Amino acid sequence: MTATLALQHDNIERYMHEVSRYALLSRDEEQALAHRFHDEGDVSAAHRLVVSNLRFVVKIAYEFKGYGLKLLDLIQEGNIGLMVAVKKFDPGKGYRLITYAVWWIRAYMQSFIMRSWSLVRLGASRVQRKLFFRLRSEHAKAAQEQSGGDAVSREALAERLGVSPEDIADMDARLAAHDFSLDAKLSDVGATTHLDMLPAEQQNQEEALATAQEEHNLRETVGEIVSTLNDKERYIVKHRLMNDEPQTLQEIGDNFAVSRERVRQLESRVMRKLRTAVAAKLSTEGQAPA
Repeated sequence: MTATLALQHDNIERYMHEVSRYALLSRDEEQALAHRFHDEGDVSAAHRLVVSNLRFVVKIAYEFKGYGLKLLDLIQEGNIGLMVAVKKFDPGKGYRLITYAVWWIRAYMQSFIMRSWSLVRLGASRVQRKLFFRLRSEHAKAAQEQSGGDAVSREALAERLGVSPEDIADMDARLAAHDFSLDAKLSDVGATTHLDMLPAEQQNQEEALATAQEEHNLRETVGEIVSTLNDKERYIVKHRLMNDEPQTLQEIGDNFAVSRERVRQLESRVMRKLRTAVAAKLSTEGQAPA
């Protein structure tokens, strides 16, 4: 385990050494390059804008290192966000590129975290991202304000965050699935922790095959459940739960001539069905044969 962590650290160190070779740009240099790309389509200018800001992506990635994902994966997603920002950057606005790009970098990292968090990928709308990344901190803040008194109600948290109590309950369930200490022991007997059981960075062929089989089984399970849903529920799965650009509750409600609240109820019901089916599948596979 120590060797694996050392390898990860070495990979980050090598990456930082590479990106530090690219000098930071002055405001005038950045403006000139941005105009060359924006006005003339000069791809080499865009490349310089990207590589000169890669070190900032690493800095932002460290903000999200507590979510249990590989730092290099976060950096890669942030780099995509940086490239999108360069493409959309308007040098005529007068501000620095990184000031504009930081939103795109964080958005891509947050979307990656949310996609990685659940077995069934939820649409990462702005509201969902806000709730996902603020709820845990709001729980801690609220508990501190209570000073050891009664736990803060979901209704109070919902009012503070501008969402419904049901939204709080659903997101709490998602957070709870990953909210444990890596230093916690696996059992009362022995000293082995969750951290000791983390896999090495590179999978061997047997592990890769097993992972592929598990993913195939999971897709089959989800497919089987989706086939049992009614038209509205299947529409929600396709256009909201498993779509990179999910429709809003209002858009779905307008499509079926039902209220936004009714769509939210249907979405919660679909998620319960999917979670129950996936949990049952995993439980069945984990049982020893008779």
